[in-house]
Amino acid sequence: MNVIFHTLGCKVNQYETQIMREIFIKDGFTSDKSKKPDVIVINSCSVTAESDRKTRQLVRKSRKENMNAIIVLTGCMVQAFPNESKQIKEADIILGNKDFSSISKYVFDFVENRKRSFYYFEHKKDDKYNTSFATDFSDRTRAYMKIEDGCDRFCSYCIIPYARGRVRSRSLLSIKKEAEILSTKGFKEIVLVGINLSAFGKGENFDLCDAVNSVCDVDGIMRVRLGSLEPDHITNDMLYRLESQPKFCPQFHLSLQSGCDETLKRMNRKYDSAFYEDLINRIRDIFPDSSITTDIMVGFAGETQEEFKKSFEFVKKIGFSRAHIFPYSKRSGTIAANLNMQVTNSEKEKRAKMMTDLSAESEKNFNKKHIGKTMSVLFESPESEFAVGYTENYIRIKVKSDENLIGQIKNVKITDAFLNYCIGEII
Repeated sequence: MNVIFHTLGCKVNQYETQIMREIFIKDGFTSDKSKKPDVIVINSCSVTAESDRKTRQLVRKSRKENMNAIIVLTGCMVQAFPNESKQIKEADIILGNKDFSSISKYVFDFVENRKRSFYYFEHKKDDKYNTSFATDFSDRTRAYMKIEDGCDRFCSYCIIPYARGRVRSRSLLSIKKEAEILSTKGFKEIVLVGINLSAFGKGENFDLCDAVNSVCDVDGIMRVRLGSLEPDHITNDMLYRLESQPKFCPQFHLSLQSGCDETLKRMNRKYDSAFYEDLINRIRDIFPDSSITTDIMVGFAGETQEEFKKSFEFVKKIGFSRAHIFPYSKRSGTIAANLNMQVTNSEKEKRAKMMTDLSAESEKNFNKKHIGKTMSVLFESPESEFAVGYTENYIRIKVKSDENLIGQIKNVKITDAFLNYCIGEII
């Protein structure tokens, strides 16, 4: 049987999709997107109500286009809202995200008895990390590696602690072993990801820097990059330890959400704008050529025009190299969904455009600062007459080349800069 996958949401979901793919292949399935599917696995995201809507839409579209396929709905939506997920009649198998190690068995069972099934296992406080290895990412140059799961923060807008459970961390031995496997497959860069990555090692005798070093110790791995981080978990000791690791990529994705202290307090974030700004200054002192990327929410419940202005001015002052801007979406089951003074959709769109335009200008200015510099680039894909890759600090680079440079690291001198990329020439 041929199985195909649709993944919504974050890099952790992408990693877990790869594990599910490998489970199916080990049990005799094929996974060829170009062929008609016998099984369709939809790995859902539930970070916003819009995410749930997209999941339902995708399940129904998949059923309409593949009447005889077995449809498996799994992921965060199922875990956070099991009863609602059961109502999606187009799905044959509904499976939470706590344990999908038997997913192929569930499909075999369905083939045998044609009985719609639901598998849900509740997260417990004493759960241990239980995700297995991913051994390949054949369609990528950079490999993701999930090393942490769960979140204990309970931001007022977020359902993820309910969808993912509490913080739990992978062992350093397991991390190094997977890095060794990925190195033998030719991967030169690994991106460490987690639901609350900066909480890695909580309650253990190791931390995120130890995870970075475990991967960097593997021959063949040339770069290690971190996924999204919570600002208040980043200490000076951590920064100096990362700076001492030559394979570490100086890109910090530090989720801001808002530059207004009043808004941050309602969000139940664990820092204020002064702390965030001080952290950025410390990072830039230790990593002079680092990039700071972020997430910014606009139109959060109760966000006044004055609060939005404060956030806007703060973002302008920081000068991010890239920012993901998104309007607040009410998420049932969270505190923020019941807060007064919900912002209208039209106002959210207006604020999102203003913040997006500001972010674009900031990104362009960051790229321009690198004109004339020579930087290391890992090439990932061709694009027309260009080879495209990324610097260590995550600037997208285009170089004119007839040669296949995918997977190669080259020194490139940057000659021009635009909004989403720079032009360079190989030295």
